[in-house]
This record gives sequence, C-alpha cells and structure tokens, in this order.
Amino acid sequence: MASIRKRGAYQWEVRIRRKGYPLTCKTFETRVDAESWAREIETEMDRGVYVSRSEAENTTLAEALDRYMKEHTPKLANTQHINYAVLALKRRSLASKSLATLRGKDIADYIKEREAEGVKGSTIRSDLAILSKLFNLAIQDWGMESLQNPVEKVSKPKVPKGRERRLEEGEEIRLLASCGTEMQDIVKLALETAMRREELATLVWDNIDLDRRTATLYQTKNGETRSIPLSPKAIQILKNIKEETRNNKEQEEQKRQVFTKSTKSISQAMVKACKQAKLENLHFHDLRHEATSRLFENTDLDMMEIRSITGHKTLQMLVRYSHLRMNRLADRLAGAKRISKEN
Repeated sequence: MASIRKRGAYQWEVRIRRKGYPLTCKTFETRVDAESWAREIETEMDRGVYVSRSEAENTTLAEALDRYMKEHTPKLANTQHINYAVLALKRRSLASKSLATLRGKDIADYIKEREAEGVKGSTIRSDLAILSKLFNLAIQDWGMESLQNPVEKVSKPKVPKGRERRLEEGEEIRLLASCGTEMQDIVKLALETAMRREELATLVWDNIDLDRRTATLYQTKNGETRSIPLSPKAIQILKNIKEETRNNKEQEEQKRQVFTKSTKSISQAMVKACKQAKLENLHFHDLRHEATSRLFENTDLDMMEIRSITGHKTLQMLVRYSHLRMNRLADRLAGAKRISKEN
C-alpha cells in the first residue's frame, strides 16, 4: 500500500510497502507526480513485472561514465580516445541526471546542442555509441533491468560522405621521396596491407611470421584480433627492415616493435612529407582507402576475403573505403584482367 507524506514546502515522499517486495521510496516536487508514480509501481507489482529502479534512480550518468571508463574502456584498443570522449560527456549538463530519468528527448537535446556547436555528425554518433553501450551494459551487466536505452529512440545525425582521396599518378613516388627511411617503409607497408596508423605503430616482430606470410594484429580499432596475409612486396619490406636491424646489435636488443614512430609522430611525418611533396588534402588514413581500392582493382579476391584483410566489421563500411577508378572498370569491361600495377 502506498503512503504519501509532505516533506518540507516542495517535497512529497512516496513509500510503498508490499509483501514480497523491498520497501520502495521516492520523493517528488508535486503530489500529482507522487501519486502517478505510486500507481505505476503498484500496477507493476500487481502484474508481477516490477523491477527495482533504486540503483538506476540513484546513479547519475556521470557516475555511470566513471564506471564505464574503469571497467569497459580498458578492454578496448583506442583507450585514450574513448577516455577523452567520456570525460567530455561528463562535463555536459545531462551527466548530472540519473540514468532512470534520462529520456530520448534529453539525448535529442544533446544532439542539437552539439550540432549548434558545429560538431561533425560522425563525432556526435561516436558519443552516442558510447552512451548506448553504457546503457546496454547497465541493463545487462550492472543489474539495472528496469532501464531503457534512450539512445535507441532518437534519430542519429547523418554520416558524412566518406573521403575519396586517392593517390594520383606520380603522387606515390613524390610522397616516398619526401619521407625519411622509416616513414618510407611505413607508407609502403600501409599501401600493401591496408593497416591503420595505430596498427602499424604497435606492430611487433613477435606477431609476424614471414614463413607463413602473416602478421597478427592484437591491438585493432574494434578490439578484435586480425591476421593479415602478407604480399610478396610486404614480406620484402619487412625482411629489409629486419636486416637493417640486425646490422645494429644495440638496436636489435631494443627493437621489439617493427617501427619506432608513435601514432602521433606518424601523422606529423605525413603532414611534413605531404607539404614537401606539395600533395594537397592527403591524410595518412587515405592510404588505407588506397590500399583497399587496390585490393579490388588488382586482385581476384572477393569482398569477404578483402574484408578479412582490412578488418571492416560490415560490408557497408568496406564499400565506403573502396573508391574504384572508372578507367580501370572500363578496362575490365573491355576484357582486361586484374594485374597489379608496378610503381
């Protein structure tokens, strides 16, 4: 039976005592809200579907984000980036609300707020993915079964059109000529394997098997282990690096990683090389687009085989990374075979 009592000038406390259920309490600013909540809870108890909301009601989004960062993000590959996003979310006004009170409208307001700040749709969708994952964890693993995921109820910002920048004739030669020795190897290997910048920076010799012609990546963007088949060019690049390392015993002892550059220094070196080579609007990540497109143009691998190399989670994402040259497709229609182009 629900009892409602006034506490102070603007507070109404509801207490529900029901056999087989714990004492359930909540405070409201108006009696109308208190009565409405009491009816809802008692109806659920009558139907036998009541699940305690106390933990969800007493846990703010900020507190849940702290738990998410402590328990979940260490399992992910790009921990630093995720933690930055989580800390930014904690500074937002919705972080002070309890998980139980967050609704689709709150998420929609957050989207509008970010759009008004000029933030890209892809960045907003990334934040929403964190919030959605947090709510799903709270429901499935944290014992807050009464929650609903408000992120699933809102329209997401449209994904911007993917970049389509590819290396034009002569640009690869100019780029490599402007790179230092190690950066040349990084660029060449990126074009042969479609590896991401982070994957190249964390690549270690222990995970490379030149006899089996494979490289195993444990630190990937989606957190899943991926094995990459190595082309003859990729194998030769790695053999050359290994030979150079052997010539320096001190370097050999220290060099468990294939490359010494960090993800940040790779980006900085790429910017410097592009500026020197006078290559406009070319990013390091564009090399992954180039490599993926070349796999379609120059090999007979099917989409599933290429997807296993690139590590894209969906075929839709794989298609976004493939920008095929129309003249190559016209050659194929005319009967030409896929033959790798020599640089």
